[in-house]
Amino acid sequence: MGRKWNNIKEKKASKDQSTSRVNAKFGREIYVAAKSGEPDPESNRALKVVLERAKTYSVPKHIIEKAIEKAKGGGDESFDELRYEGFGPAGTMLIVDALTNNVNRTASDVRAAFGKNNGNMGVSGSVAYMFDSTAVIGLEGKTADEVLEILMEADVDARDILEEEETVIVYAEPDQFFAAQEALKAAGVQEFTVAELSMLPQTEVTLTGDDIAKFEKLIDALEDLDDVQNVYHNADLGE
Repeated sequence: MGRKWNNIKEKKASKDQSTSRVNAKFGREIYVAAKSGEPDPESNRALKVVLERAKTYSVPKHIIEKAIEKAKGGGDESFDELRYEGFGPAGTMLIVDALTNNVNRTASDVRAAFGKNNGNMGVSGSVAYMFDSTAVIGLEGKTADEVLEILMEADVDARDILEEEETVIVYAEPDQFFAAQEALKAAGVQEFTVAELSMLPQTEVTLTGDDIAKFEKLIDALEDLDDVQNVYHNADLGE
């Protein structure tokens, strides 16, 4: 799973016209989070989560500051948070999270991306029950046993801790996101390779042959939409 996270990040960074699209999407997400409450991450948990995640994607400081300043200045642009659910090749399931200033446009774009790429959009609730909202934190420089001991001493409840190559990945309840990070920081962890509030599938569908290419084409079509922030799925691409 650790490698899977790195693959996702590398793919995003390389594919999205270098990193300009990733930065634009983070700019929008930071603006919305800052505008929803105080523009201070210490008193705005939603903003703090986005900023921690942005660090793992190396989003430049000026992008972050510009988005927060825009929110402070009372920017009148408003966005709706939307979630779409659907099905891809070979019975795969997808959740698509979007931030949009035009709901009709986004719904049409997402439906078209599914329809043109061997998928179809489902109704709300059609696949979400097969995913669990999860805090995912990745780090290097510690073993899984060391991380488990640190979290237990801090009374942080982790669902699972996996070690893959150099990376340790912690899976926890969403409300444990900051507690886990703070405990690890106190134990000397300087930075995190992954810091996500994600939707993880309860079971995965293993894809083979043509289905892999079809599925990746669908994911690319969805992630290429400016309004789409995150795509979660239950496909195992054999990586």
